[in-house]
Amino acid sequence: MPDSAVTLRKMAVLEEHRSRAATRLTRRPRRAHLGALGAASALALALAPAAARAADPPTTPPAAADKPGAVTLVSDEETITRWAHPYNEAKIFKKPWRKSKVVGRLRLMTEDEFPEVYIVLQRTVAANGNEWLRIRIPARPNGQTGWVRREELGGLHTVRTKLLVDRKRLRATLFSSGRKVFSARIGVGKASTPTPAGRFWIREKFRVSGLSIYGTRAIGTSAYAPTLSDWPGGGVVGLHGTNQPWLIPGRPSHGCIRLKNPDIERLYKLAPVGTPIEIR
Repeated sequence: MPDSAVTLRKMAVLEEHRSRAATRLTRRPRRAHLGALGAASALALALAPAAARAADPPTTPPAAADKPGAVTLVSDEETITRWAHPYNEAKIFKKPWRKSKVVGRLRLMTEDEFPEVYIVLQRTVAANGNEWLRIRIPARPNGQTGWVRREELGGLHTVRTKLLVDRKRLRATLFSSGRKVFSARIGVGKASTPTPAGRFWIREKFRVSGLSIYGTRAIGTSAYAPTLSDWPGGGVVGLHGTNQPWLIPGRPSHGCIRLKNPDIERLYKLAPVGTPIEIR
């Protein structure tokens, strides 16, 4: 994987979180359970953005949103999507109460050690006044969702983009507020190592240095390859450039989505972190 350029990018991202936290901090985040993550988790927790409710974009009228038991939409994953970084490694529940089944835990960093990103789908307020958010979970198997307390996530960020990946037509199309702004031919996984279908999102973006099979840019997603679990970072599916442009369009990959370098450069600029991805 890329070295110095990625390291610089990580430092820039973490410094950005530190700056935002310094200006927006309204309460101290709870301590993380460090466990095996050690210093990396501690650093990510220290730099996590503050959860200031006033900073969250409005999602529903206050009366409807605060009615106990009502479930309201936060993201439609078409023209508006909201996402957040986690505060700590809190439990994720199947339903919005603490006695529900635990289906996972929040994690602070991606496999490439960027701040983790969670798409927020819905919101509800329990009878006791606790606010809960339903999120998408980046983990195997693909497509998992669960509920976390609002306080476990930082401020909500809003994107209005959506990336559609069509494996049959070998084309990726980016929409902004429902309008097509980008389209390019792609390479996807071959029959033995297919690109998975489903709803995913962009978790990280970084520059690739040197002459690489990843081309000039890489975009990490929440999708995991169905047949490969040991490459790269647990089989994470990415969108990236290539040093073999003659294979595009086609089905040459181990599950990742390849674009010609000029196309990945443009997509990199147009699709922010948190952009939902539909692969079909």
